[in-house]
Amino acid sequence: MSYAITSAANVARLPSRRAASGLFLFALSATTLVAPVHSTRTANLHTQRAQSLYALPTCPLHRDTTPNPAGLRSFSSTSHHSSSAPQFSYHVAASYSAKQDRFNAQQNLFTNPLHDPTKRHEDWRDCKEGIDKRKRLRSGQDALFFSQVGDTKTTAFGVADGVGGWVESGLDPADFSHGLCEYMTCAARSFPHGFNTTSLHPKELLQVACDEVSEDDSIEGGGSTACLAIAEPDGNVEVANLGDSGFMHVGLNAVRHFTQPQTHAFNTPYQLSKTPHRMLVQMAVFGGPSTLSDLPKESSVTHHKVRHGDVLVFATDGVWDNLSPQDVLGIVSKQMVAAGAWVEKDGAIEVGHDLAKLVQAGTGRRADSKSLQAIVATAIAKEAKDTGLNTRRDGPFAKEVQKYYPGENWHGGKPDDIAAVIAIVLEESSTVSSKL
Repeated sequence: MSYAITSAANVARLPSRRAASGLFLFALSATTLVAPVHSTRTANLHTQRAQSLYALPTCPLHRDTTPNPAGLRSFSSTSHHSSSAPQFSYHVAASYSAKQDRFNAQQNLFTNPLHDPTKRHEDWRDCKEGIDKRKRLRSGQDALFFSQVGDTKTTAFGVADGVGGWVESGLDPADFSHGLCEYMTCAARSFPHGFNTTSLHPKELLQVACDEVSEDDSIEGGGSTACLAIAEPDGNVEVANLGDSGFMHVGLNAVRHFTQPQTHAFNTPYQLSKTPHRMLVQMAVFGGPSTLSDLPKESSVTHHKVRHGDVLVFATDGVWDNLSPQDVLGIVSKQMVAAGAWVEKDGAIEVGHDLAKLVQAGTGRRADSKSLQAIVATAIAKEAKDTGLNTRRDGPFAKEVQKYYPGENWHGGKPDDIAAVIAIVLEESSTVSSKL
């Protein structure tokens, strides 16, 4: 949970312990509204970011159709790959839990559907209109998505975290974050329909979805962070991160990359937003603070070359506020080693020969809860949930509070909605062996 309202004299508040206590789509919805945060433990934080009340703070169209700058690889969803080049598949699972719910490993689990080149929607708006909000997964204000890109083997997946401060304005933050993920799913599945380019990038996908949310009258307003990837079968992965959700690239018991959160101030992340018309009218007539509204083009973009046996972790701040990168590395390594996916040989770590079997590749059916990706996702989400409820174990959020506001005397975890998406990389060859 983060905060959205800002002005030249902004107040950022800490959540109280009581308040904190067929289609390739899954978006997560709150079953009840989270109560507004009224904390006796508050901290004043002044920022200098002011927003104009006369410009609608939505997501202006900014789709870059120019070639990539020199030195940056162009990710093409229609490129032809040499038969001699290694090809990779991404085996995805997600585990999640709403803040007010008990963790249920079996029910709160998603695994990606099988690739189907015959199904592609020609219009993402029709795709979005066909989604039943009542069938969203139960994960509070966090949302996540997975989609194959068009009829290719390129995949798109990621997370979004609704900004909880919008509750105080009478809005359900889940509507924005879930709507964003739904539009990203439909747009990716429809690609290249509706796009002016032959290659899809995560920042562009985020822009398209943000535009659609801004124009969707069924979504009154709200805000969200986002972290998503476009993963190519040639092993190139492009990641865009806006806000304090995050991405971690793990390979053979080592962290290869970890995103740095984008924040304006403590507990005030970069965020996409849509201000309800009624609030714009009130601000124009009576004045008052405007809303934070960052743009998809402000996302931090990174490029990664994955290897056989790598693990990609995308998660909302419900994970990262309670688990450090070292914690997550330990969880991933423990599960990968225990399953035999990573093995020690001659003093080095290498990928085990049974990885394809462990991720249930080539079975002709959707992976289940016994797949390795499901086990890893569940282990991360469960540990984040347990830590968030532990009043004695200080997580990263507690340490940040102690650093910036020592007088708050905050200890323990931070209960929150949790969403974790895991992708295990498999080189499509049964004879691959990778060493650290």
